[in-house]
Amino acid sequence: MPVLIVIPARFASTRYPGKPLVELTGAMGEKKSLIHRSWEAAMAAKEVDRVVVATDDDRIRAVSEAFGAEVVMTSETCANGTERCAEALEALGGGYDIIVNLQGDAPLTPAWFVEELVAGLRAHPTAEVATPVLRCDGRALNGFLEDRKAGRVGGTTAVFGSDHKGLYFSKEVIPYTAETYADTDETPVFHHVGVYAYRPSALGAYPKWPMGPLERLEGLEQLRFLEQERPVLCVEVESRGRQFWELNNPEDVPRIESMLAEMRVE
Repeated sequence: MPVLIVIPARFASTRYPGKPLVELTGAMGEKKSLIHRSWEAAMAAKEVDRVVVATDDDRIRAVSEAFGAEVVMTSETCANGTERCAEALEALGGGYDIIVNLQGDAPLTPAWFVEELVAGLRAHPTAEVATPVLRCDGRALNGFLEDRKAGRVGGTTAVFGSDHKGLYFSKEVIPYTAETYADTDETPVFHHVGVYAYRPSALGAYPKWPMGPLERLEGLEQLRFLEQERPVLCVEVESRGRQFWELNNPEDVPRIESMLAEMRVE
């Protein structure tokens, strides 16, 4: 079952223009762009046949090719990363049984998140889409709550049923809990990790569906599947002591750099 990883990246981000080219300093002081670090995260995953960057911007293309990435140019009309992945797959001529969307703002994605996501989709032959979820410790949950209190959009949370099919995804912190948690406490909140695995049929159908009201309100592409009554399989992954965070706002840069230093990532 050939596996393709697509890293969608666009320059004209609404919240953070030019985000893929923002430089992040590693533990030894080396600066690498966000798209470079996201590509390194994708390349670390095992049993992946091909990794490409999909973009509509020549600046991102030039930077990506300079560090050795294969680049597929896509149109400026893609509404989100899933549409960009669909366009990239078509440009490549298909030929892959599983397509992974590792978004270009997730440089801390551990390789095993991708590997376990692919394994989860393979283990459920009727599933068309899968995405990883990570149980928040108190440190992560308190970071989400701090962002919301400050009016920032931080990470996304997920709730799912006993069959692990997603019930809802939100930029608000769900489910609500009145408890307070120390940094190392386990919490009932799950962080949705911004990675997806699709069957080609589901990915090909996605751009043809209209954007629904929930996707429009939340700005979350996976809600289009739910609004079309296409289940999204939530695959629970473990941090294994690693910190995970996505770069959504300029304020996330020092937070991620601190995590790179803590994990001794160069």
